[in-house]
Amino acid sequence: MIEMKVAGIALDAATRNPIVLLRDSTERRALPIYIGQDQAKAIISALENHQPPRPLSHDLMVSILESLNGLLEKVVIHSLHDNTFYAVLIVKQGETRKEVDARPSDAIAIALRTNSPIWVMEEVVADASIPVDRDADEAERQAFKDFVSKLRPEDLIKHGGSGASEMS
Repeated sequence: MIEMKVAGIALDAATRNPIVLLRDSTERRALPIYIGQDQAKAIISALENHQPPRPLSHDLMVSILESLNGLLEKVVIHSLHDNTFYAVLIVKQGETRKEVDARPSDAIAIALRTNSPIWVMEEVVADASIPVDRDADEAERQAFKDFVSKLRPEDLIKHGGSGASEMS
């Protein structure tokens, strides 16, 4: 799993639908997730530390969780099917740990309010992320190509931990 942070909210240029952008710690990959207007407002409110005069839905969920001595351990965005992301809240109550199904947008809004980490499965990042730093990606690809081009078979035997006699 890869820990990601909320980079912000953007609008799709064509549809004007909101998108929450998650970024990995190296800031090399971004994961765009289309969300609804209400969820975008809830996420922005949490990012700006806005305290409404009365609790909104996500604030209420956090209050209920706290009143039951629960702790949001983390959010996990675990899969992507037919352009729909799936997430769970990992909630700990005493020694008991439970997974609660949630929309990623709601899970992110609650995670921001509780300062809980947001994790994304590697497969989801591989399938749906976009590169942020193409130059760094290209430099890394070129460095790997250079390494492979200079690699000799005896280097593999020497560093691979197995001798030629073990292969026969």
